Formats: sequence, structure tokens, C-alpha cells
Amino acid sequence: MVNGHHHSRNQQLSTSHSHWMRRCIVLAESAGQQGEVPVGALIVDSKGQLLAEGENRRERDCDPTAHAEIIALRAAGSALGSWHLDHCILYVTLEPCIMCAGALVLSRIGQVVYGTDDPKTGAVHTVLNIPNGLGVYHRFPVVRGVLAKECKQQLHQWFVQRRKEKKTSGILKSIETDPSARG
Repeated sequence: MVNGHHHSRNQQLSTSHSHWMRRCIVLAESAGQQGEVPVGALIVDSKGQLLAEGENRRERDCDPTAHAEIIALRAAGSALGSWHLDHCILYVTLEPCIMCAGALVLSRIGQVVYGTDDPKTGAVHTVLNIPNGLGVYHRFPVVRGVLAKECKQQLHQWFVQRRKEKKTSGILKSIETDPSARG
């Protein structure tokens, strides 16, 4: 519909989605500065109140499940005293992987909003579509592409920097192990 009220509601949601995604980008930046892949997530309740935040912690915690979404889901469940998150929205900078998509189904999340597609492991739209898959008992709406350019750029810049650091580190190691390599 194109009436003013409906349009206004969509515009309000879009502004709200952008607001929360900007916060996720800040969380992702924090993770990236700690040597983690820069992904940030948060969960808001039906009143638009922030319940929980998470950022990637796999390296710091030596935990393969410490993705931003999982950290946020655990914190939201704890904050609510319930694992039922059917009235909540999860925001995340990168499309959730299969593990996180499965956890979102299990949490009965109300909605997922993400920034950029993940062409390698995206499991809510790009590679797999877990929310609409066969045998999935809980389906949830997905909004994709909120601040996609910023989210994609953040990840890209982080990986470019990591490659530069690894290349420099490799050159320094070769100099340390073979002094004749100095020239």
C-alpha cells in the first residue's frame, strides 16, 4: 500500500534497522581490533529496547562457536530468563552461517536483519536458506542488505590488512631464519 501511514511505518523501520546496524558495525570494529573477524550482532525486544550484544570471540575464547550471533543469543536468553526469543530481532553485520542460522531457528527468533551477504557460508539466503528449509519447524523473516556497503567494506578492509600483516610477518621470519636474505 502507498498510503502515508504504511509508508511512514516502513520508513521508521528502515531508520531503526540502520540505527541498530550502525551499532553492530561498532561492535564488529571492536572485534577486528582484537584480531577477530569483524562481525557484530545485537538483539532488541519488541519495544525496540537493546537486550544483548555480541562480537566474534573465536580467537580470544578458543571457541569455534563464539560467533557474534551466538554470544548475543546467549546474553539475550540470560537477560530475559528464557530461550524463547520469538518477539526479538537479531541484527548482524554478516549473513549468519549454518551454525548461527540453526541457533536462530532453535531460539525461535522473531526476525533477522543483516548487513552483507556471505557468498561462502551464508545460510539464511546466499548459499543456504535455513529459515525456509525442509524440516525447519520455526521460520522467521529475514531483511538483508541494511548498510550492506559499509558492512562489506569493513570486512574487506580487515582482510586486506590481515594479508598485509601476514606478508610482512613472512618476510621478517625469512630474514630472521636466513640472514643472507637481507640482501
